[in-house]
Amino acid sequence: MGDVSLSFAGCDFLPLPCGALFWPGQQMLILADLHLEKGSYFAGHGWLLPPHDSLDTLQRLERAVRETGARRIAALGDSFHDNDGPSRLLPEARMALAALMGSVEWHWITGNHDGESAGTLGGFVHAELVIDGIALRHEACPGIPGPEISGHFHPKVTISLRTGGRVTRRCIAMAGQRLVLPAYGAYAGDLDIGDPAFVRALGGRPRGVVALSGGLLKVDASGRPGPAGRSGGKELAA
Repeated sequence: MGDVSLSFAGCDFLPLPCGALFWPGQQMLILADLHLEKGSYFAGHGWLLPPHDSLDTLQRLERAVRETGARRIAALGDSFHDNDGPSRLLPEARMALAALMGSVEWHWITGNHDGESAGTLGGFVHAELVIDGIALRHEACPGIPGPEISGHFHPKVTISLRTGGRVTRRCIAMAGQRLVLPAYGAYAGDLDIGDPAFVRALGGRPRGVVALSGGLLKVDASGRPGPAGRSGGKELAA
């Protein structure tokens, strides 16, 4: 396997193709914007979507826990699409989440969609969590110094392929001492890292980091390989 590690704030992290970030030194999986029960929220407003988004998201997370051996999870806000989301979980999804929470130490970071509502299911609830000097929060705070990992913006990048085609992938947005994780939720939308919102949030133009099965693809905001290029792995396919 190629080099899949990402050095940030003096620590090594492993970005995973599923969208989570594994912190080996803390045995922690960090993920953002699960938006559980988004399907049922829209169904209640007349937009009929398949009601399986929560279970799909949780099953992917269960695989990530099993494959990494993580003992802790930090969910960086908007874990549910709205404050009533926890009460709408179907039995199978509720059981899957309960099993996950019973197997790891679980930390909910509050988000703008869900507030503290996820805490009704158990776990620890924080406005932000600081570990080894790295702040874990929902939304980037460019006015606060120090390294941070956040979510909220759902970054994606459109990559130009050698074959002449283009493909869009969720990615980590990275600038200076700030990382923004991709949305983990099955139904979550995405925002291109070339959008000015990322410059305002991160204090600079971000690079994108796409996690592949065998390595990392590092690109600039226009989708071209940046100075670090590609680390290990196979070529990205459309």
